[in-house]
Amino acid sequence: MNKKVIMVVVDGLQYETAITQMGYVNHLVEKGKAARCQVLSELPSLSRPLYEVLLTGTPSWKNGITSNQVVRKSGQKSLFQLAKEHGLRNAAAAYYWVSELYNRAPFHHLLDRHQANPENTIQYGSFYFEDPYPDSHLLIDAEYLRRTYDPHFLYIHPMGIDHAGHLFGSDSKQYRGKAIEMDTLLANLLPHWMEEGYSIVVTADHGMNRDGLHGGTGDDERHVPLYVIGQHIQPGIYEGQHPQLAVAPLICQLLGLAPSDEMISYEWPFFAV
Repeated sequence: MNKKVIMVVVDGLQYETAITQMGYVNHLVEKGKAARCQVLSELPSLSRPLYEVLLTGTPSWKNGITSNQVVRKSGQKSLFQLAKEHGLRNAAAAYYWVSELYNRAPFHHLLDRHQANPENTIQYGSFYFEDPYPDSHLLIDAEYLRRTYDPHFLYIHPMGIDHAGHLFGSDSKQYRGKAIEMDTLLANLLPHWMEEGYSIVVTADHGMNRDGLHGGTGDDERHVPLYVIGQHIQPGIYEGQHPQLAVAPLICQLLGLAPSDEMISYEWPFFAV
């Protein structure tokens, strides 16, 4: 049986907000169904560079995606490409920058919103291009892709928490409210995914500071959560800090794929022996 992974990258979700506001995912940790770690994001703590970090396991100095203004296709081997090369299907419900990194740049709003082409690096995709696009809609886009194309690797990337953070700052009712909303949305989907045997990874690209900004070196900008659910995962809270460069090889391990030559070697503490 082929292994299947769902990766949820919650844009702009800082670690402290995740562990204090997201009751359901932390319930899974508390009840022995999920593992939780703190991850230190790469620099710069910006979105497009960190999408590339999470999906290729390479740092900005190497991959050249150094700011949000670098609009071009990635030159690195991504998780989508690795899955495709091994005969696995992949899909993404994500912000349009992800399509630009791995399918075509610049994004064509009329042609690239919905994509279904097994020859593409991202084979099946639904890409939004406005930051206020509702997380509820994005997760339904992802469910449509999952149920229609049955991907082995499904990448889901909601933007609502990041958008609220930019408008109101991380120490705000609105930012915390969006985290609670995301937790509720996940609570409606995670039980189904778990029942169907997926390995599930929930993390973030970067956090957010009180000024509604990110990009720097502050803890609130760089400390992000990592929740992992799966058959071979030992549940619990794991102390210490883990490198964001190790997330891509983690996905490879969960898919049963060898990592790319550019990915680091890292031993996550939650793998059951």
